[in-house]
Amino acid sequence: MTRLVEFPTADGGTVLVEVADAAGTVVTRGGDSHTGVFARAQQTFERALSNVRPAVQGVIDELMNLPNQPDEVTLEFGLDLHAEAGAFIAAASTSSNFTITLTWSRKGEETGDGGTA
Repeated sequence: MTRLVEFPTADGGTVLVEVADAAGTVVTRGGDSHTGVFARAQQTFERALSNVRPAVQGVIDELMNLPNQPDEVTLEFGLDLHAEAGAFIAAASTSSNFTITLTWSRKGEETGDGGTA
């Protein structure tokens, strides 16, 4: 079952996020007509997202410190949002929850005809 969680934003607005209920946990901080379906988050949307920043920045920093630095890095991951805990990186499996693509172009490499690729 899913429910809506309302996250306040730093500028005074709100963001509604549909989240899956964890087994046995229902937060009912909304009005009586929304009991069990609508919850208010304990922190702003921006603060919730800032919880994952160190992990994401750590992955990017390590990849950009490779000896043969890629020209492009794509990092994909899922986020779970929770009314009390905020945002955290979603588990994709027991062994990994990041998809990383590194791209190198062949700039400056010599071709057989004397030009560059």
